Amino acid sequence: MSVQTPAQFWEERYSGVERVWSGRVNATLEASVADLEPGRALDLGCGEGGDAIWLAERGWRVTGVDLSPTAIGRAERAAADRGVAGRARFVAADLATYTDEPVYDLVAASFLQSPVELPRERILRAARDFVAPGGRLLIVAHAAAPAWAPAEHVRDVVFPTPAGDLTALELDAGQWRTLIAEVRQRAATGPHGEDGMLLDGVVLVERRR
Repeated sequence: MSVQTPAQFWEERYSGVERVWSGRVNATLEASVADLEPGRALDLGCGEGGDAIWLAERGWRVTGVDLSPTAIGRAERAAADRGVAGRARFVAADLATYTDEPVYDLVAASFLQSPVELPRERILRAARDFVAPGGRLLIVAHAAAPAWAPAEHVRDVVFPTPAGDLTALELDAGQWRTLIAEVRQRAATGPHGEDGMLLDGVVLVERRR
């Protein structure tokens, strides 16, 4: 495993290219909030802001947090370009130590997986504590490697499962209910035009009022 810290690794990743992600919303997040009235949302690991900006365009007041200042700068510029800077704010911070109040109607933690050490379970429990009564926590994770990934790149990778993420959350059954805990398929295109299916682990839980 790399000796870089997560902050060093991801800042190098973002600063080394013009853009890392497509800017499109995560399809699982899009489907999971379709029935929700816009409120306050927190996007942990927001990257260049695609999900947060999509939420802001639909009336949510969003805070996006990411380790990389370069990614945060891109998110801020994209929010301004798309006219939602007043509803989306972005913070460069370590997810392992970031603190906030439990005031969010939606907390999203999507694809918090890293080739360098990341205290993912601790981050997920912190995400749980940011959810307001009646709010929801959405966790989306890569459940398997894509077919086009080189075997040597994923040989030692451990992919989280929905059951494992639920266990890591340490939810009080009297205070939470599980809405979704499953692996879903979605179509994707590889870096060289390959057609394939990806597997995503999806957990959606709601804090009881």
